[in-house]
Amino acid sequence: MKITQETKDLLIDKMNIIQTSGKADICLVGPVNLPVEQGDFSTVFQWYTWLQLDGSDNDKDTVLDSLSEANLAFGQQSSVLVYGDFEKSEDALVRMHSICHTGDIFGSKRCDCGYQLHQSMKMIAEHGCGAIFYLADHEGRGIGLFSKSLAYLLQQEGYDTVEANEALGFEDDTRSYEGAIRVLRELRKDPVTLITNNPKKLDALMKHGLAAKDHIPLWGGLTEDNSFYLDTKVKKSGHIPEKNPTLIV
Repeated sequence: MKITQETKDLLIDKMNIIQTSGKADICLVGPVNLPVEQGDFSTVFQWYTWLQLDGSDNDKDTVLDSLSEANLAFGQQSSVLVYGDFEKSEDALVRMHSICHTGDIFGSKRCDCGYQLHQSMKMIAEHGCGAIFYLADHEGRGIGLFSKSLAYLLQQEGYDTVEANEALGFEDDTRSYEGAIRVLRELRKDPVTLITNNPKKLDALMKHGLAAKDHIPLWGGLTEDNSFYLDTKVKKSGHIPEKNPTLIV
């Protein structure tokens, strides 16, 4: 079924083609008003999502015309929650959050991902300005959900996170932040403060073009189930240890 011109007229102004020399075009869509409620926390974010496009002659009409045949449900798209005047505010917080099916959706305590996602949303709302980039294709540090399940089985046999990924033939971390940084540049020109416990991650992102002036930590959610996982982050991934960790029982 072909999209009508009336439908296109309603959508085109909310679409933006991001073009960068030597890179595939990105179509950014939004903002969408997204009311969010988690326990006693509720607010409204502005939600954007984006799609990397094929070819070089991309326009909004072409994207819409090809939508029904693009099979987007069989892939993953990234998105970003924006709060406050993200474009013009003097100080904005940003969380680059890798998708975690088990932690974010199921509430798994084998990691601290769900805690970090939800807590960063609260931090940004309390701060008054910021954005949470929810990054597809980052599952298991880039190995995918199926491979992550195999890595979890190895971890049950005593492997740590890094050892499990490497035992399956992967590098420890294969995540790419290129698309997210390009979208960030489109939404905001001034530097941001990154929410992360890993200064090495901040340095790596800055080398790939992230404009950041500082970072702030986000610790919490320590349980008996994820203590080994969090300890590996400190010992092998360069995370700054939490000063006074509190075990959740």
